[in-house]
Amino acid sequence: MTTITSSDLPSSPTVPTLNYRLPQIEQLLQHPDLADYVRLLSRPVVTNTLRDLFTSIRQHPDFKTQGVNDIDVMELVFNSCRQLYRRRQQRVINATGIAVHTNLGRSPINEQIWDNVKAVNTGYNNLELKLSDGKRGDRNGLLSTLIHSWIGAEDCVVVNNNAASVYLVLHALAAGKEVIVSRGEQVQIGGGFRIPDILALSGCKLVEVGTTNITTSDDYINAITENTAMVLMVHQSNFSMQGFTESPDIQDVAQRLPEHVSLVIDQGSGLSSEQYAQSEVSLPRYLQMGADLVCFSGDKIIGGPQAGIIAGCQTLCQQLAKNPMMRTFRPGRIVLSMLEQLLVQKLNRNPAAFGVAQQALDRAKDSQSLAQQWAQRWKSYVQAVPLVMQVGGGAIPSETYPCYGLKLTLPGKAQLHLDALRDLPIPIIGYVNSNQLLLNVATLLESDHAAFIAQLDNYIQSYIHTEAK
Repeated sequence: MTTITSSDLPSSPTVPTLNYRLPQIEQLLQHPDLADYVRLLSRPVVTNTLRDLFTSIRQHPDFKTQGVNDIDVMELVFNSCRQLYRRRQQRVINATGIAVHTNLGRSPINEQIWDNVKAVNTGYNNLELKLSDGKRGDRNGLLSTLIHSWIGAEDCVVVNNNAASVYLVLHALAAGKEVIVSRGEQVQIGGGFRIPDILALSGCKLVEVGTTNITTSDDYINAITENTAMVLMVHQSNFSMQGFTESPDIQDVAQRLPEHVSLVIDQGSGLSSEQYAQSEVSLPRYLQMGADLVCFSGDKIIGGPQAGIIAGCQTLCQQLAKNPMMRTFRPGRIVLSMLEQLLVQKLNRNPAAFGVAQQALDRAKDSQSLAQQWAQRWKSYVQAVPLVMQVGGGAIPSETYPCYGLKLTLPGKAQLHLDALRDLPIPIIGYVNSNQLLLNVATLLESDHAAFIAQLDNYIQSYIHTEAK
């Protein structure tokens, strides 16, 4: 009889041992490569991120059938932390050609202005204390005096942005009454801020006059009733109308308005004495023409922190300041002290107080030589090209200014390179036009030049090296 041993039997297929154990979160938190994310995001945030990631992994069908054998857990961990960090506010390099870029924080604060208010904000200050007698003081401090010297306004009120300026003016001066607005000025700006909606929310009744393209002085005057509280004129902000159009003579409207009707101008940009926007009406000119109040932003052309400024008639400003909603909209000492310092330097004609738009326009004059110099550095992969820049931020929408920039001619899709530059340690924000990746030199801050060159150097060299393989 033949004896059969185990060696004579066909072997069973090897079944891999499935691993369903994910790393312990506490051990991962000790990983040296995660130390930077713990420092940048905080330990609790990283911990919660890892817990959410592991929950997601456990619920995935691949994990249920294959465990973690084919899952690179560490790659997922680092990618999750990295994506979370990218949501944090961080420095970027503006190569878009838009000087006041809302998505990029609008106007950078000048370092000299920032440094000059450091001590006021890192210690206690006299925000609401009169040092002369020790009694409660006015939060505006010196701002009313400075703004009077700057644009000639009798008084001012400062809130946290210009949208709040418009709402406060309407709510405090015209709630329950009629406000006359041209049909061509019922605009919408970013974030869904619509003039008709704001009037409704503030308790005012909108009275429409004129047409989309033509509104006359008579249109305003003929619409006034005993219940009319205000004529509101709104800058068109981020668009312009050309062709068969007509706007009223503001001085004529102001002179013909009855005493019970205020003329309020939402000027928006804060243009004062700048010479690069001849088609725009400045703040001092609006007040000279008879506007009772002008509303504008502190972080567009002026170059200060985000704020809304209402300037003009002292009686009306005092009425606004006493409105209960003012406490909701008032800014803190950082904004107020920065505006004070900025206006002092502006009145002293210190270049530190020039807005970022003026600075970019000054740099545009040298942008051709700079672009050509850098294009020579990267030769086959970069060309110097003529471009245009804009002020941006909803200010001076119809004006463009000549300048120069760089066109990247690396192989591959322009959008992929645009995304890659946005992924750099200090993201470079350019734009694609006609399938060409463009980097506008005029809107680069001088302090960003070194990082811009070094990162573009590394990117081009690494791309060339990858392509060579």
